Amino acid sequence: MNTDFQDKYVWVTGAGQGIGYDTACAFHQAGAHVIGFDQQFTGDHYPFSCLVMDVSDPHQVAEVCQMQLVQQPHLDVLVNAAGILRIGATDELSFDDWQACLNVNAGGAFNLFSQTLPLFRQQGFGSIVTVASNSAHAPRLGMSAYGASKAALRSLCQTVGLEMAPYGVRCNIVSPGSTDTAMQRSLWHTPEAEQEMINGFPEQFKLGIPLKKIAQPREITNAILFLASDLASHIVLQDIVIDGGATLGA
Repeated sequence: MNTDFQDKYVWVTGAGQGIGYDTACAFHQAGAHVIGFDQQFTGDHYPFSCLVMDVSDPHQVAEVCQMQLVQQPHLDVLVNAAGILRIGATDELSFDDWQACLNVNAGGAFNLFSQTLPLFRQQGFGSIVTVASNSAHAPRLGMSAYGASKAALRSLCQTVGLEMAPYGVRCNIVSPGSTDTAMQRSLWHTPEAEQEMINGFPEQFKLGIPLKKIAQPREITNAILFLASDLASHIVLQDIVIDGGATLGA
């Protein structure tokens, strides 16, 4: 894919693992100056700069972001990829789990927007790509907190897209389905779990995956880089569902 991010400044939240990590690596490989944010970085090697930050804490986000912004001339790309999963029947979920999902998955993006939108507006260019979920498009049993938080995130980003488009700033969304990450694997408790996920769970009103495979992180990352690149210069307010057809295009 012809995406050139040479000397661009890119921020990626949730860069410690999963889709966020792969995204930060891909931007680095494409020549960008990448800052990855996460609560912790447990790996042995990260090819990009790492800053520890809890996206759900508005005061910490403000402090870390403002400190970083004075050290760089502009911000070209923001990727909101931080997210957590809490599962369980709605009446069995604790309020803390409910609140944590909202605070991280939707609140994290809001906190980043609070610090970066004034700069994007002032400079008159930039791209924002947010990682939501196909669970924002179709209900999933046991995922009321996660699905609600991702639906809130989706709505937030579409509103931000409307607000920022007149300033030449493009805001788009990717909504992955089942992807081979630590979060996904935390749901697999047997050797057959991956194939069962592909086949679907009719008793849970969950269809299988028509492409007959789980996504790899790079398949999500490729879409993120495309949306952030000049190849997508007239694309805004879009939500690309990347789930192998699991939601039948919903």
